[in-house]
Amino acid sequence: MEGKTIITPISIFFFVSLFSLSFSSTTTHLQYQTFVLNSLPKPPQSLSSSTDYDAGLEEFDLQSTTNKNVFSLQLHHVDALSPSSDATPESLFNLRLQRDAVRVKSISDLAAAAGRGQRGIIPRGGAAESMNFSSSIVSGLSQGSGEYFTRLGVGTPPKYSYMVLDTGSDVVWIQCSPCKKCYPQSDPFFDPSRSSSFAGVLCNSPLCRSLDSPGCNTRQKKCLYQVSYGDGSFTFGEFSTETLTFRRVRVNNVALGCGHDNEGLFIGAAGLLGLGRGKLSFPSQAGRRFDQKFSYCLVDRSASSRPSSIVFGQSAVSRNSIFTPLLTNPKLDTFYYLGLNGISVGGVRVPGITESLFKLDPAGNGGVIVDSGTSVTRLTRPAYIAFRDAFRTGASSLKRAPDFSLFDTCFDLSGKTEVKVPTVVLHFNGGDVSLPATNYLIPVDNSGRFCFAFAGTMSGLSIIGNIQQQGFRVSFDLAGSRVGFAPLGCA
Repeated sequence: MEGKTIITPISIFFFVSLFSLSFSSTTTHLQYQTFVLNSLPKPPQSLSSSTDYDAGLEEFDLQSTTNKNVFSLQLHHVDALSPSSDATPESLFNLRLQRDAVRVKSISDLAAAAGRGQRGIIPRGGAAESMNFSSSIVSGLSQGSGEYFTRLGVGTPPKYSYMVLDTGSDVVWIQCSPCKKCYPQSDPFFDPSRSSSFAGVLCNSPLCRSLDSPGCNTRQKKCLYQVSYGDGSFTFGEFSTETLTFRRVRVNNVALGCGHDNEGLFIGAAGLLGLGRGKLSFPSQAGRRFDQKFSYCLVDRSASSRPSSIVFGQSAVSRNSIFTPLLTNPKLDTFYYLGLNGISVGGVRVPGITESLFKLDPAGNGGVIVDSGTSVTRLTRPAYIAFRDAFRTGASSLKRAPDFSLFDTCFDLSGKTEVKVPTVVLHFNGGDVSLPATNYLIPVDNSGRFCFAFAGTMSGLSIIGNIQQQGFRVSFDLAGSRVGFAPLGCA
């Protein structure tokens, strides 16, 4: 046994105590910022399905090489698509956390399957050319598939519907009539027989073969697709090409799943606009038309009346963005992986949180992704515990409150309008992102209870969620293989 170090429970206790003492000794020198308290947002008004953008359309074909442009769309939260008459801020928030748990499990299971060498459940494929465009965003709170929605026109003439935006999946699809089984949505089902631009994809075409698990209607020789999600939801139908209309911009020949059997958690929206990195995602198909750049800005609905938005094109990238390189997972091309090498609390690096905790290994395990559809950031458990303990020490002057749902660090701030909280900085490879206090301390009820908006995960995969992304313009520069965070990007 000579030369070996024996680690006992006593030595572990000593190390943890030493770490706590070391960090606590710096608390008087920590950096703090003012946190202005906001209550949970009220249920939003129901969205109108009558607002269409069909005037002065500009047309772009994926096979064309002319015309660079920019377009943007407004985004909406899912709560606005299917608000309940008796919904309360607390009930909506609880539903959000339930959906979030489903989504995180789905993403973690997919990443784990890829790490084991199993094929993913998300298809891939595509084509492209060059331009710019944008849209507003609606939050998809009640969906397990994503939190935000936008209104798009599908077909010729365009029929407008709300579509989930999802950086965690690739295939674009919409519910189509006739429906074998379709979930309820706020707009009529898309009827491909009434669109002059709808075209089925042949079974032997490269586009059909780009699907992970293509099927074939042998009688019609038309390609069939199926996408399954980790929560049990799925969509099945014919694979096609169709025209999508973004306000005044029309994009032709987009590969699209026309779903006749769609079951699961997609209530409200008509389908999904996949914004992942796979070959069948919308950015991969149409990327060269908008310089392979897009960005979104998600606002905190409890603090701002400004709409969220998504922008495609050169103007999507803000000049004051803090960039970090995109990493590639050879086993799974859907997700946007980033390099995270540390976290600071109060201006002090948290001991023990190093790049090795977030490393993406050659087998495709681990890593950190940025995701629009996950709400609460999940950190691999050793990193989370060290981070949480450092924040608790820095916020020791605040009165603690009972845990809430997945949150194990909560505070009773009742009767207060503002407090001082330690700063939080995420250290990415290439740049540091300093978070506003509203991005890491959030209300969970209307009784003054606020919780630290991070959670641990037993999965090796960490996820940067949309609560931490609020207020930043998050840019995806696919041409430069980088992601940017621009503070105050929604202004």
